[in-house]
Amino acid sequence: MEGVLLFFHIVVCLLLVIVVLLQSGKSADLAGAFGGYGSQSTFGPRGTATLLSKMTTTLAILFMVTSLLLQIMAAGKNRSGSVLPKEKPAAAQTQKSEAPAPQPQGEPGK
Repeated sequence: MEGVLLFFHIVVCLLLVIVVLLQSGKSADLAGAFGGYGSQSTFGPRGTATLLSKMTTTLAILFMVTSLLLQIMAAGKNRSGSVLPKEKPAAAQTQKSEAPAPQPQGEPGK
């Protein structure tokens, strides 16, 4: 399931990049080339939403949703609450170091 969602997420990412790059800027006309707008409005001309802008909005929402779902699935696998790898417990490490040392045998001559 996670692999399918990851594949879908990557496809959405690539489509989002392509759709954003296909859009023209706000000042793509001749007046915009010299720093002005062709309209008298404060924030520039605002036309109706084109197909590319609707696709951008839809793909951006899908990107956010798939990102959240992938994060939730990854958090479900790691329930320790930490992003750091788990270390061995201290008790297991001290047991190994507290092993009794071999006792020296008496002198061979006695």
